[in-house]
Amino acid sequence: MGQAEKNGKYAEAGVDIEAGNRLVELLRPIVNKTFRSGVITDIGGFGGLHSLNVEHIKNPVLVSSTDGVGTKLKIAFMLDKHDTVGIDLVAMCINDIMVEGATPLFFLDYLSMGKLDVEKAQVIIKGIAAGCLEAKCSLIGGETAEMPGFYSEGEYDLAGFVVGLADNEELLDGSEVAVGHQIIGIGSSGLHSNGYSLVRKIFFEGLNMTVNDHVPDFGRTLGEELLEPTRIYARTISNLRRDFHIYAICHITGGGLIDNPPRMLPGRCKAVIDKSSWSRPAIFPYLQKAGQISEQEMMRTFNNGLGLLVVISQEDTSEVLLRLKAMGETAYLVGCVEERNEDETSVEFVGA
Repeated sequence: MGQAEKNGKYAEAGVDIEAGNRLVELLRPIVNKTFRSGVITDIGGFGGLHSLNVEHIKNPVLVSSTDGVGTKLKIAFMLDKHDTVGIDLVAMCINDIMVEGATPLFFLDYLSMGKLDVEKAQVIIKGIAAGCLEAKCSLIGGETAEMPGFYSEGEYDLAGFVVGLADNEELLDGSEVAVGHQIIGIGSSGLHSNGYSLVRKIFFEGLNMTVNDHVPDFGRTLGEELLEPTRIYARTISNLRRDFHIYAICHITGGGLIDNPPRMLPGRCKAVIDKSSWSRPAIFPYLQKAGQISEQEMMRTFNNGLGLLVVISQEDTSEVLLRLKAMGETAYLVGCVEERNEDETSVEFVGA
Protein backbone atom coordinates (compact mmCIF):
# COMPACT_ATOMS: atom_id res chain seq x y z
CA MET A 1 0.00 0.00 0.00
CA GLY A 2 1.48 3.41 -1.01
CA GLN A 3 1.85 6.33 1.41
CA ALA A 4 -0.80 8.43 -0.34
CA GLU A 5 -3.23 5.51 -0.37
CA LYS A 6 -2.54 4.80 3.30
CA ASN A 7 -3.20 8.38 4.31
CA GLY A 8 -6.28 8.79 2.10
CA LYS A 9 -7.55 11.15 -0.56
CA TYR A 10 -6.24 14.27 1.20
CA ALA A 11 -2.69 12.93 0.84
CA GLU A 12 -3.38 12.21 -2.83
CA ALA A 13 -4.32 15.89 -3.17
CA GLY A 14 -0.93 16.84 -1.74
CA VAL A 15 -1.56 17.36 1.98
CA ASP A 16 0.24 15.08 4.44
CA ILE A 17 -1.44 15.25 7.85
CA GLU A 18 1.05 12.80 9.36
CA ALA A 19 3.96 15.06 8.37
CA GLY A 20 2.28 17.92 10.22
CA ASN A 21 1.91 15.78 13.33
CA ARG A 22 5.58 14.75 13.15
CA LEU A 23 6.60 18.39 12.91
CA VAL A 24 4.64 19.30 16.05
CA GLU A 25 6.44 16.60 18.02
CA LEU A 26 9.85 17.68 16.70
CA LEU A 27 9.14 21.29 17.62
CA ARG A 28 7.85 20.66 21.12
CA PRO A 29 11.24 20.74 22.93
CA ILE A 30 12.41 23.70 20.81
CA VAL A 31 9.33 25.79 21.54
CA ASN A 32 9.16 24.84 25.23
CA LYS A 33 12.56 26.48 25.78
CA THR A 34 11.00 29.85 24.96
CA PHE A 35 8.27 29.56 27.60
CA ARG A 36 8.39 32.16 30.34
CA SER A 37 6.16 32.44 33.37
CA GLY A 38 2.58 32.99 32.29
CA VAL A 39 2.41 30.24 29.67
CA ILE A 40 -0.21 27.74 30.77
CA THR A 41 -0.46 25.55 27.69
CA ASP A 42 1.62 23.27 25.51
CA ILE A 43 1.81 23.48 21.72
CA GLY A 44 -0.61 21.37 19.75
CA GLY A 45 -3.86 22.68 21.19
CA PHE A 46 -6.50 24.76 19.45
CA GLY A 47 -5.18 27.95 21.02
CA GLY A 48 -2.23 29.17 23.03
CA LEU A 49 -2.99 30.13 26.62
CA HIS A 50 -1.15 32.81 28.58
CA SER A 51 -2.12 34.23 31.97
CA LEU A 52 -2.45 37.98 32.29
CA ASN A 53 -0.68 38.96 35.50
CA VAL A 54 -1.56 42.64 35.83
CA GLU A 55 -1.57 43.09 39.60
CA HIS A 56 1.61 45.17 39.38
CA ILE A 57 0.25 47.40 36.59
CA LYS A 58 -2.05 50.31 37.33
CA ASN A 59 -3.71 50.54 33.93
CA PRO A 60 -2.76 47.55 31.74
CA VAL A 61 -2.82 47.83 27.96
CA LEU A 62 -2.26 45.04 25.45
CA VAL A 63 -0.04 46.03 22.52
CA SER A 64 0.07 43.87 19.39
CA SER A 65 1.84 43.80 16.04
CA THR A 66 2.02 41.60 12.97
CA ASP A 67 4.54 41.48 10.15
CA GLY A 68 6.33 39.23 7.70
CA VAL A 69 9.77 38.89 6.15
CA GLY A 70 8.75 40.04 2.68
CA THR A 71 10.77 39.27 -0.42
CA LYS A 72 13.90 38.77 1.68
CA LEU A 73 12.62 35.19 1.68
CA LYS A 74 13.65 35.00 -1.97
CA ILE A 75 17.29 35.22 -0.83
CA ALA A 76 16.74 32.31 1.55
CA PHE A 77 15.28 30.30 -1.35
CA MET A 78 18.26 31.10 -3.57
CA LEU A 79 20.75 30.04 -0.90
CA ASP A 80 18.60 27.20 0.46
CA LYS A 81 19.40 28.66 3.88
CA HIS A 82 16.48 29.00 6.24
CA ASP A 83 17.84 29.33 9.77
CA THR A 84 17.77 33.15 10.04
CA VAL A 85 14.50 34.29 8.44
CA GLY A 86 12.68 33.34 11.64
CA ILE A 87 14.85 35.85 13.51
CA ASP A 88 13.80 38.50 10.98
CA LEU A 89 10.17 37.62 11.57
CA VAL A 90 10.43 38.01 15.33
CA ALA A 91 12.50 41.19 15.07
CA MET A 92 10.06 43.01 12.82
CA CYS A 93 7.19 42.34 15.24
CA ILE A 94 8.99 42.66 18.58
CA ASN A 95 10.78 45.91 17.74
CA ASP A 96 7.45 47.48 16.79
CA ILE A 97 5.81 46.88 20.16
CA MET A 98 8.95 47.60 22.21
CA VAL A 99 9.18 51.12 20.78
CA GLU A 100 5.59 51.66 21.95
CA GLY A 101 6.66 50.87 25.51
CA ALA A 102 5.41 47.29 25.75
CA THR A 103 7.03 44.16 27.14
CA PRO A 104 6.47 41.17 24.81
CA LEU A 105 4.42 38.31 26.26
CA PHE A 106 3.90 35.78 23.50
CA PHE A 107 4.46 35.19 19.79
CA LEU A 108 2.55 33.21 17.15
CA ASP A 109 3.83 32.25 13.72
CA TYR A 110 2.25 31.26 10.43
CA LEU A 111 4.28 29.14 8.00
CA SER A 112 2.75 28.12 4.69
CA MET A 113 4.35 25.76 2.16
CA GLY A 114 3.21 24.12 -1.06
CA LYS A 115 4.32 20.75 0.30
CA LEU A 116 5.33 20.41 3.94
CA ASP A 117 9.06 19.82 4.22
CA VAL A 118 9.42 18.77 7.85
CA GLU A 119 13.18 19.29 7.99
CA LYS A 120 13.02 22.76 6.43
CA ALA A 121 10.07 23.79 8.60
CA GLN A 122 11.95 22.68 11.70
CA VAL A 123 14.96 24.83 10.73
CA ILE A 124 12.72 27.86 10.07
CA ILE A 125 10.89 27.55 13.38
CA LYS A 126 14.17 27.01 15.25
CA GLY A 127 15.06 30.49 13.98
CA ILE A 128 11.77 31.87 15.25
CA ALA A 129 12.41 30.26 18.64
CA ALA A 130 15.94 31.75 18.73
CA GLY A 131 14.46 35.19 18.10
CA CYS A 132 11.89 34.70 20.84
CA LEU A 133 14.60 33.66 23.30
CA GLU A 134 16.58 36.79 22.44
CA ALA A 135 13.48 38.93 23.02
CA LYS A 136 12.40 37.01 26.16
CA CYS A 137 9.09 36.23 24.48
CA SER A 138 7.21 32.92 24.57
CA LEU A 139 6.47 31.14 21.30
CA ILE A 140 3.15 29.63 22.34
CA GLY A 141 1.72 28.47 19.05
CA GLY A 142 1.27 28.92 15.34
CA GLU A 143 0.06 27.37 12.14
CA THR A 144 1.86 25.29 9.56
CA ALA A 145 -0.23 25.19 6.42
CA GLU A 146 0.28 22.90 3.44
CA MET A 147 -1.10 24.47 0.24
CA PRO A 148 -0.41 22.33 -2.85
CA GLY A 149 -0.16 24.28 -6.09
CA PHE A 150 -0.06 27.65 -4.36
CA TYR A 151 3.71 28.20 -4.16
CA SER A 152 6.59 27.48 -6.50
CA GLU A 153 8.60 24.41 -5.54
CA GLY A 154 10.71 24.99 -2.44
CA GLU A 155 9.06 28.30 -1.59
CA TYR A 156 7.02 29.31 1.46
CA ASP A 157 5.70 32.35 3.28
CA LEU A 158 5.98 33.50 6.88
CA ALA A 159 3.94 35.80 9.10
CA GLY A 160 4.29 36.60 12.77
CA PHE A 161 2.08 38.00 15.51
CA VAL A 162 3.16 39.32 18.91
CA VAL A 163 1.21 40.49 21.95
CA GLY A 164 2.82 42.57 24.67
CA LEU A 165 1.80 44.32 27.87
CA ALA A 166 2.30 47.90 28.98
CA ASP A 167 1.11 50.31 31.64
CA ASN A 168 -0.93 53.03 29.97
CA GLU A 169 1.02 55.59 31.99
CA GLU A 170 4.31 54.34 30.54
CA LEU A 171 3.40 54.07 26.86
CA LEU A 172 5.84 55.82 24.54
CA ASP A 173 3.46 57.83 22.37
CA GLY A 174 5.75 60.81 21.75
CA SER A 175 3.49 63.23 23.61
CA GLU A 176 6.37 64.28 25.89
CA VAL A 177 8.80 65.00 23.07
CA ALA A 178 9.81 68.66 23.14
CA VAL A 179 12.08 71.16 21.43
CA GLY A 180 15.67 70.68 22.61
CA HIS A 181 15.51 66.93 23.04
CA GLN A 182 18.31 64.95 21.41
CA ILE A 183 18.02 62.07 18.95
CA ILE A 184 20.32 59.07 19.20
CA GLY A 185 20.56 56.58 16.36
CA ILE A 186 21.25 52.92 17.14
CA GLY A 187 22.96 50.99 14.36
CA SER A 188 21.25 48.41 12.19
CA SER A 189 22.79 45.12 11.08
CA GLY A 190 22.28 46.12 7.46
CA LEU A 191 19.14 46.14 5.34
CA HIS A 192 17.06 44.37 8.00
CA SER A 193 13.89 43.30 6.14
CA ASN A 194 12.91 46.30 4.02
CA GLY A 195 13.43 47.32 0.43
CA TYR A 196 14.24 43.85 -0.91
CA SER A 197 12.13 44.16 -4.05
CA LEU A 198 14.34 47.05 -5.14
CA VAL A 199 17.49 45.34 -3.83
CA ARG A 200 16.82 42.19 -5.85
CA LYS A 201 16.06 44.22 -8.98
CA ILE A 202 19.39 46.08 -8.70
CA PHE A 203 21.62 43.11 -7.92
CA PHE A 204 20.03 40.30 -9.90
CA GLU A 205 18.61 42.19 -12.89
CA GLY A 206 20.67 45.38 -13.14
CA LEU A 207 24.08 43.94 -12.16
CA ASN A 208 23.33 40.32 -13.15
CA MET A 209 24.94 39.08 -9.93
CA THR A 210 24.32 35.86 -8.03
CA VAL A 211 24.04 35.25 -4.29
CA ASN A 212 27.38 33.42 -4.40
CA ASP A 213 29.36 36.36 -5.79
CA HIS A 214 31.95 37.66 -3.34
CA VAL A 215 31.74 41.43 -2.90
CA PRO A 216 34.95 43.02 -1.57
CA ASP A 217 33.03 46.03 -0.22
CA PHE A 218 31.03 43.67 2.02
CA GLY A 219 33.88 41.31 2.87
CA ARG A 220 31.58 38.35 2.14
CA THR A 221 29.25 37.00 -0.51
CA LEU A 222 26.23 38.93 -1.69
CA GLY A 223 23.91 36.27 -0.28
CA GLU A 224 25.51 36.44 3.17
CA GLU A 225 25.13 40.21 3.18
CA LEU A 226 21.51 40.16 2.06
CA LEU A 227 20.50 37.42 4.49
CA GLU A 228 22.00 39.12 7.57
CA PRO A 229 19.19 38.94 10.14
CA THR A 230 17.36 41.95 11.51
CA ARG A 231 18.56 43.21 14.88
CA ILE A 232 16.28 42.52 17.83
CA TYR A 233 16.47 45.54 20.14
CA ALA A 234 14.37 44.21 23.03
CA ARG A 235 17.16 43.93 25.61
CA THR A 236 18.64 47.28 24.60
CA ILE A 237 15.34 49.11 24.92
CA SER A 238 14.55 47.47 28.27
CA ASN A 239 17.98 48.41 29.61
CA LEU A 240 17.68 52.05 28.56
CA ARG A 241 14.15 52.44 29.90
CA ARG A 242 15.16 50.99 33.26
CA ASP A 243 17.68 53.76 33.99
CA PHE A 244 16.84 56.70 31.73
CA HIS A 245 13.79 58.76 30.83
CA ILE A 246 13.11 57.86 27.21
CA TYR A 247 10.68 60.23 25.54
CA ALA A 248 10.12 58.29 22.33
CA ILE A 249 11.61 55.53 20.19
CA CYS A 250 11.21 55.04 16.46
CA HIS A 251 11.72 51.74 14.61
CA ILE A 252 13.15 52.45 11.16
CA THR A 253 11.36 50.03 8.85
CA GLY A 254 9.49 50.56 5.57
CA GLY A 255 9.40 54.29 4.88
CA GLY A 256 12.93 54.70 6.16
CA LEU A 257 14.12 57.87 7.85
CA ILE A 258 11.44 60.01 6.20
CA ASP A 259 8.15 58.32 7.02
CA ASN A 260 8.95 56.76 10.42
CA PRO A 261 10.25 59.64 12.63
CA PRO A 262 6.99 61.65 12.31
CA ARG A 263 5.22 58.75 14.04
CA MET A 264 7.01 59.63 17.29
CA LEU A 265 6.75 63.44 17.07
CA PRO A 266 4.05 65.84 18.22
CA GLY A 267 2.70 68.04 15.44
CA ARG A 268 4.62 71.07 16.61
CA CYS A 269 8.00 69.37 16.38
CA LYS A 270 10.39 68.26 13.66
CA ALA A 271 13.40 65.96 13.73
CA VAL A 272 16.57 67.59 12.41
CA ILE A 273 18.90 64.77 11.38
CA ASP A 274 22.55 65.29 10.47
CA LYS A 275 23.40 62.83 7.69
CA SER A 276 27.12 63.22 8.38
CA SER A 277 26.80 62.05 11.99
CA TRP A 278 26.88 58.30 11.37
CA SER A 279 28.63 55.82 9.09
CA ARG A 280 26.43 53.98 6.63
CA PRO A 281 27.26 50.28 6.18
CA ALA A 282 28.75 49.51 2.78
CA ILE A 283 25.55 47.95 1.42
CA PHE A 284 23.82 51.34 1.28
CA PRO A 285 26.28 53.42 -0.80
CA TYR A 286 26.80 50.34 -2.98
CA LEU A 287 23.08 50.11 -3.71
CA GLN A 288 22.73 53.85 -4.22
CA LYS A 289 25.50 53.95 -6.80
CA ALA A 290 24.55 50.73 -8.59
CA GLY A 291 20.87 51.59 -8.78
CA GLN A 292 21.35 55.33 -9.33
CA ILE A 293 18.98 55.94 -6.45
CA SER A 294 18.34 59.53 -5.37
CA GLU A 295 19.18 60.53 -1.81
CA GLN A 296 15.49 61.18 -1.15
CA GLU A 297 14.54 57.66 -2.22
CA MET A 298 17.39 56.13 -0.22
CA MET A 299 16.15 57.87 2.91
CA ARG A 300 12.58 56.75 2.26
CA THR A 301 13.28 53.13 1.30
CA PHE A 302 16.09 51.95 3.62
CA ASN A 303 17.19 52.36 7.23
CA ASN A 304 20.62 53.53 5.98
CA GLY A 305 22.37 52.01 8.97
CA LEU A 306 20.05 53.15 11.76
CA GLY A 307 17.63 50.60 13.20
CA LEU A 308 16.21 52.81 15.95
CA LEU A 309 15.98 56.48 16.81
CA VAL A 310 15.76 57.28 20.53
CA VAL A 311 14.68 60.66 21.90
CA ILE A 312 16.27 61.69 25.20
CA SER A 313 17.08 64.83 27.17
CA GLN A 314 20.26 66.75 26.44
CA GLU A 315 21.47 66.02 29.99
CA ASP A 316 21.32 62.25 29.47
CA THR A 317 22.98 62.16 26.06
CA SER A 318 26.53 61.29 27.11
CA GLU A 319 25.46 58.62 29.60
CA VAL A 320 23.06 56.99 27.15
CA LEU A 321 25.75 56.82 24.47
CA LEU A 322 28.15 55.24 26.99
CA ARG A 323 25.51 52.73 28.06
CA LEU A 324 24.78 51.74 24.46
CA LYS A 325 28.48 51.26 23.79
CA ALA A 326 28.77 49.08 26.92
CA MET A 327 25.90 46.95 25.59
CA GLY A 328 27.75 46.41 22.33
CA GLU A 329 25.55 48.72 20.29
CA THR A 330 26.86 51.14 17.69
CA ALA A 331 25.22 54.45 18.49
CA TYR A 332 25.46 58.05 17.33
CA LEU A 333 24.05 61.42 18.27
CA VAL A 334 22.29 62.04 14.97
CA GLY A 335 20.11 65.06 15.60
CA CYS A 336 17.71 66.99 17.74
CA VAL A 337 14.10 68.07 18.01
CA GLU A 338 13.25 71.59 16.85
CA GLU A 339 10.10 73.63 16.47
CA ARG A 340 8.27 73.02 13.20
CA ASN A 341 6.50 75.68 11.20
CA GLU A 342 3.24 74.73 9.48
CA ASP A 343 4.84 74.72 6.02
CA GLU A 344 7.77 72.51 7.07
CA THR A 345 8.14 68.74 6.88
CA SER A 346 8.48 66.69 10.06
CA VAL A 347 12.00 65.56 9.14
CA GLU A 348 14.78 67.89 8.03
CA PHE A 349 18.14 66.56 6.88
CA VAL A 350 21.30 68.57 7.26
CA GLY A 351 24.96 67.75 6.67
CA ALA A 352 26.66 66.03 3.74
